[in-house]
Amino acid sequence: MNAAARRFCWYYNVKGRVRYQTAWEWQKSLRSERMVESGRDLPDVLILLEHQPVYTLGRASSEEHLKFDLQNPPWDVHRIERGGEVTYHGPGQVVGYPIVNLRNHKKDLRWYIRSLEQVIINTLAKYDVDGTRKEGLTGVWNGEQKLAAIGLGASKWVTMHGFALNVTEDLSGFDQIVPCGIKEKSVGCLNRFAPEGNRSVLLSHHP
Repeated sequence: MNAAARRFCWYYNVKGRVRYQTAWEWQKSLRSERMVESGRDLPDVLILLEHQPVYTLGRASSEEHLKFDLQNPPWDVHRIERGGEVTYHGPGQVVGYPIVNLRNHKKDLRWYIRSLEQVIINTLAKYDVDGTRKEGLTGVWNGEQKLAAIGLGASKWVTMHGFALNVTEDLSGFDQIVPCGIKEKSVGCLNRFAPEGNRSVLLSHHP
């Protein structure tokens, strides 16, 4: 995207831990406004927040990747309209929900996913952490550990859902699932790889 094509973006840095259902409703409302022709020129939106513990499954996720009984889950579970398999959101993780009208940028979901990955890679670099891509997989990695997951939904070229970056060391919520359905890989976090002086800085800037 060149400088001339850049557009305004509304940014919401939400304080406290947010119930998944609440953030989901925000996204659906914002996306609906932008899906109609009269809303095409509305600014894009970025919501950053932390969730209360929750598991989400994509529209075609397999329940085989759950290690608990769905009738008695450890936390809330939602099946939603994104792609991908099951993941966990909770404290110590920065979740970003960009509501982007790709008609105003580039109507290419692969390009959009790669762009989100690059934003996360650039963010990690600011904390002296290497982030990389893996061929055939989405998200951002350090070695064999996945630091950030990406899962999207789009309708009429307007996106919702987004990315989740693990920051702190408590990754116990992932123990109850096969994260993103990838059995041979593990999850990691920024603090595991950041120099000591940089640890937790990201969350301290995101109250």
